Amino acid sequence: MIGPVLSASPLSILAAGGEGGGLKFPPVENLVKWPAWFLEGTPLEFNKITFINFIAFIVPVVLFFIVSRSPQAVPRGLQNLMESSLDFLEKQVIQPAIGPDGMRYLPMLVAMFFYIWIGNLFEIIPTAHMPANARMANPLVLALVAWAMFIGVGLKHHKLGYIKEVLFPPGVPKALYILVTPIEFLSTFIIRPFSLAVRLFANMLAGHILLVTFSVLCITLWGFQILNLVNLVAFPMLVAFTGFEFMVAFLQAFIFSLLTAVYIGGALHPAH
Repeated sequence: MIGPVLSASPLSILAAGGEGGGLKFPPVENLVKWPAWFLEGTPLEFNKITFINFIAFIVPVVLFFIVSRSPQAVPRGLQNLMESSLDFLEKQVIQPAIGPDGMRYLPMLVAMFFYIWIGNLFEIIPTAHMPANARMANPLVLALVAWAMFIGVGLKHHKLGYIKEVLFPPGVPKALYILVTPIEFLSTFIIRPFSLAVRLFANMLAGHILLVTFSVLCITLWGFQILNLVNLVAFPMLVAFTGFEFMVAFLQAFIFSLLTAVYIGGALHPAH
């Protein structure tokens, strides 16, 4: 658990070094293992990651519900913020990646963006110190949703012609289909969802490990007058990395949503 790791005294961490008295940090697996709060050992097991996922889901629902109850002609405050978010996703994600036909997918892409972003922000929230997407299950489910969506869009608009366009691109010499078709199958139907999931998971896990490492380092060295001099460098770096991870949390949500839109756009217009 991160909580016990961050709250442990410097002496207790140093004592873990054994008889040699050397400095020893907790094992890396402690960064991603969270005990159950209740219903342990069942499919409904509830822990810290589940709680973060619940918040990431419910917060945007509540915000949009509040705004929709009393919309104003001239948006202010929360309404202005939410409308600006929609405008950003429309102009920076949907229009470039899909085009005018993409507005029907705005609700899904908005939900995906906010869910990922809020889940990522828990990496830098005190007492949380854990992005929901640093566990592979979250990115994998989101990637499978994107995979099912763009394949469904392609089949809906082009029937089996979509599969033909993907596996047998027009303009390619027939003799090369022996090589091109397997590559197109793997890249479109296998690598796409895999790369989406791994990209989000790896970035958030790396940032999580980085922040926890510097946090534990600062706390460990705090009680030692000589070693505490290292905090003159370690603590500013921790602050800088925290700001950097705030930006990464947003960028990963944006990139995931953008790539999903790109795949949907490709399914709508496979010839392009």
